[in-house]
Amino acid sequence: MTVADDRTKDNRPNIVIILADDMGFSDIGCFGSEIATPNLDKLAGSGLRFSQMYNYARCCPSRASLMTGISPHRAGVGHMVKDLHVPGYRGFLNENCVTVAEVLRDAGYQTLMSGKWHVGGEYDLQNPDSWTAGDEGHPTPTQRGFDQHFGTLIGAGSFFHPLTLFENDHHITPDSPDFFYTDAIADKAIEMVDNASKKDEPFFLYAAFTAPHWPLHAYEEDIAKYEGKYRRGWDELRTSRHEELRDSGVLDTRWDITPRDETAPAWKDANNADWEDLRMATYAAQIDRMDQGIGRIIDSLEKNQIRDNTVVMFLSDNGGCAEFLAEDSDKPQPAQFNTPPIDGSTMRFGNVSGLRPGPGNTFMSYDLPWANASNAPFRLYKHWVHEGGISTPFIISWPTKIKESGISHSPAQLMDITATCIDLAGASYPSEFRGNEIAPLEGESFAPLLTGGTWQREQPIIWEHEGNRAVRAGEWKLVSRFPGEWELYNMTEDRTELHNLADGEVDRVGSLAKEYGRWAETSNVLSWPVSGGPGTRSTLAPNAHRVGS
Repeated sequence: MTVADDRTKDNRPNIVIILADDMGFSDIGCFGSEIATPNLDKLAGSGLRFSQMYNYARCCPSRASLMTGISPHRAGVGHMVKDLHVPGYRGFLNENCVTVAEVLRDAGYQTLMSGKWHVGGEYDLQNPDSWTAGDEGHPTPTQRGFDQHFGTLIGAGSFFHPLTLFENDHHITPDSPDFFYTDAIADKAIEMVDNASKKDEPFFLYAAFTAPHWPLHAYEEDIAKYEGKYRRGWDELRTSRHEELRDSGVLDTRWDITPRDETAPAWKDANNADWEDLRMATYAAQIDRMDQGIGRIIDSLEKNQIRDNTVVMFLSDNGGCAEFLAEDSDKPQPAQFNTPPIDGSTMRFGNVSGLRPGPGNTFMSYDLPWANASNAPFRLYKHWVHEGGISTPFIISWPTKIKESGISHSPAQLMDITATCIDLAGASYPSEFRGNEIAPLEGESFAPLLTGGTWQREQPIIWEHEGNRAVRAGEWKLVSRFPGEWELYNMTEDRTELHNLADGEVDRVGSLAKEYGRWAETSNVLSWPVSGGPGTRSTLAPNAHRVGS
């Protein structure tokens, strides 16, 4: 019997999923961070933390899997939003998947979304006549199950002047110098909660923040809380976060921290330490502001007297981002990035040493050494499927059912969140939807954990992104960094992936590699780089990260 079986329609829970963008494993307080996140910490204090929740290493595939409960390639978003004209790489959710919003709406839920979509195809902002939101290849949230949507259809961009901002199916343009996207996402989510709480039906809310994805945009009042606090540098920061994670029981004391990334200098050798401190302070301010918005959303649940029977989940779409924004601020940039603030001031694009981040006329990232700290104690970053790229802090709170806080160490994946939502809603996952055959649900509901039971995933978790591959089966993980060989790690003994056992475990490597091969063959996965129709061959260099260069 599932958790949902013993309830009637009238008392099914509201469900809120809150997604951060490009945030590392150790970037919030209850996962080892020094960044002030009292609202997330409070959720963890009355709920469960998952120490081994996995995303899909990159924004688009993670969102596709979270929305559908299946692997991103099966949903049509195996890479990003560029349409390569082959089934696994169309860049938008296909008709052989069904979203959690579609499933829950058919089960009687109100379905609401505030924030970033980014699973609806490519929007060439320099050629606006080449697309129309909602046409074939550009499905919008309201076309894929959401009753209401406020937010952006594309990925990263200005927090002060975001492009492709829509309310339902109407394009809107921020017209106030006080507009800030993180606040606006929270404001609209609160408005949706206030209205939904007046109706008899339960609601599903997906709040998809863009913080703390670059650019480093933040209010001075938030930056001021952290400026000067990172003068101790990334080396000491990684160590302190690792110690906090072990002391809190999130991570096993047997797992040593990985060495500092070999491409990152020691802090004592860093150029312009004041500016480096400021970049990390601005990144911290982005997370701080997001937490403030989350607190206001939780307050709205309490104000409307529905908090106790509302399931609230929080996670990040991938690990910390080591992408580098070029110093050459005079080079022409894509329209997506060239978004000067309303006051008309000139944009300065790139990590210009000494230029203060934060304002809307700057466009910076915090760079690899700080991302290395965000992912402490793991190795690698967004894009890769080693632990630093795929490990997310995950919190779930449900006062009616979760009576004691705790930590689950059972490995789980985004698609399991989807399956759990469907289970809690008492909904039925279809084999056919709108006349289309639907791929079987791959997620497994972890609902028993929420009422004190036990749960263990039955099927392996498998990844592919840009040729980076991995299989997690029980305590074993097989992983390859494109175009390298397979590595094998015992995750019970060595989750930080320091001791490659592949040479001594040839049979196990072979068995798990066959498991990967079977999955890839049935999941629309192609060899990287992917070739599609005429003129669509991927031009991305494997693991290229010099954004804007």
